[in-house]
Amino acid sequence: MAEYTAVASQIIQPNDYVIFTAAPVPCTKGYVVPRLGSGLFQLSGLGVPRMGGCACNRRVLGVNYDVDFGANVAIPEGGTVEPISVAISLGGTAIPSSIMTVTPAAAGDFFNISRDITAQIVAGCCQTVAVQNLSTVPIEMVDASINFDREGVSVLGVM
Repeated sequence: MAEYTAVASQIIQPNDYVIFTAAPVPCTKGYVVPRLGSGLFQLSGLGVPRMGGCACNRRVLGVNYDVDFGANVAIPEGGTVEPISVAISLGGTAIPSSIMTVTPAAAGDFFNISRDITAQIVAGCCQTVAVQNLSTVPIEMVDASINFDREGVSVLGVM
């Protein structure tokens, strides 16, 4: 498992990504590679199926990652109040099932948002993952955390 955080308050412009600033539990195996200062993470789809020490009659389909995100969000003081939408994106595209939307009554009202998705990364490929502000206005975010847990290799038996 790898964990990345952003505890300090940050203003995220529309369509921009959350910038994670610390790695309390970094990935040491190269499966999750952060692009420092960008908010982007590269997930590796590399994996070797093992059956008694051999990959005979098996074809790797990909690797599943559990991607778990949580944070507190608000419209910054003095900002225009409207719904806040944030999503986990894969390859620059927001995953519809990961969209988190809250509607504050006033600027500065914080809400806790969280989502957990499974992302399958095709064998031999890499995929970029980020958390994106889908709102049309800037948002404020504090105490953001994203965790990546590599669940395992998916395999297909070949007869």
